Amino acid sequence: MPTQSTNRLLRLPEVLERTGLSESAVRRMVRDEQFPRQLAIGPRTAAWSETEVQGWIDDRVAARDGESVT
Repeated sequence: MPTQSTNRLLRLPEVLERTGLSESAVRRMVRDEQFPRQLAIGPRTAAWSETEVQGWIDDRVAARDGESVT
């Protein structure tokens, strides 16, 4: 029996809402390899992995709290 994945794809407006970043900040951080890269889901459409975005958020909280970041 296959396992069901809960990893959703997030479009840019939801990524911006979840992170509190601006579009230009997300694009700059992706370019500088400081934020997860988007996935092409169509010829002119991209989305981000919910798991990767949440991992990025979790890493920021861990860094703030002085925990080891993986």
